[in-house]
Amino acid sequence: MAGEIELCEYSAAWPRQFIDVAMPIRAALGSVAQRIDHIGSTAIPQIAAKPVIDVQISVASLIPENAFREPLEAAGYVWRQDNPDLTKRYFRESPGERRTHIHVRQAGSLPEQLALLFRDYLRVSDVDRSLYEETKRELAVTCRDDRLAYTEGKGPAIWEILHRASRWSQLRGWHPQVSDA
Repeated sequence: MAGEIELCEYSAAWPRQFIDVAMPIRAALGSVAQRIDHIGSTAIPQIAAKPVIDVQISVASLIPENAFREPLEAAGYVWRQDNPDLTKRYFRESPGERRTHIHVRQAGSLPEQLALLFRDYLRVSDVDRSLYEETKRELAVTCRDDRLAYTEGKGPAIWEILHRASRWSQLRGWHPQVSDA
């Protein structure tokens, strides 16, 4: 997968950009979306990120797809049917629009919960937030033109952090807070 990796310093505008994306999605999906959450690095204050808004939509079931697919397509998102991750349905922005990744996952599923846990933990852990950012910065250099290698290269650090996040969640009694939109 080609395309130069661009990391930007954290922008206080990213949460507002999420809301600008999420509110029309909320209107389009209504109660089909049990949760709509800002995930990914742009959802974590103080961390450098690719300037892409990641949105996680939690639905009761991934089947039938038309319950969420048709409203998302009508709202201008493009379904990426070739996505190899069968734990989600993946949509992208229309050509020429601001980079947005839409991850539709089953509510209560492990992948849905892990995305929320990872985000919430990095919001409070300075040490692991720094580790993750350092990993991303190194990979942005070594994998500059290979997005797939960049994404896969983050895996070991993500799992190491999730191990600590799991312990943190048990000590805190973590559970996802109210949906972001």
